[in-house]
Amino acid sequence: MPYPENTPSIDELLNLSTGEIAQLPVELLAVLQREIAEAARQMRAVSARFNAALDVRYGSRAAEARRACGKDTGTVRIADGAFTVVADLPKRVDWDQEQLAAMVERIRAAGDDPAEYVDVTYKVPERKYAAWPEAIRAGFEPARTVRPGALKVEIKPEGADR
Repeated sequence: MPYPENTPSIDELLNLSTGEIAQLPVELLAVLQREIAEAARQMRAVSARFNAALDVRYGSRAAEARRACGKDTGTVRIADGAFTVVADLPKRVDWDQEQLAAMVERIRAAGDDPAEYVDVTYKVPERKYAAWPEAIRAGFEPARTVRPGALKVEIKPEGADR
């Protein structure tokens, strides 16, 4: 689709106000939206490749530095010429929810307060909530707050797949 030569580039969009961008013709907004999505896809791919290269270059040295410190995760510093490379391997912990629930019940049964040991949160999936009978929903209504998410706008030419 040809478009005017004065079409702003993605870089030039950074210098336009949101009001100026909002006033662009819808055809141009659609083109820019596609270009931005493609640029974001490319940037994710480039970022993944670059991070993989950093892992190849520094991963084993960072692992050895962590072992020397007696830790499996965390931040280590590695000298590379005139630079210090900071390699952070975060700790990710997953808890088995059924086992935690059983532990909470054991703590409660022993007369202790589980809140001293664990944080307990309750969630109701919206699909389940919508399927409940009205009488049950009414009881839960005071505990429910609905907030809007972020607006997502996609510009498609007429007749495009929905």
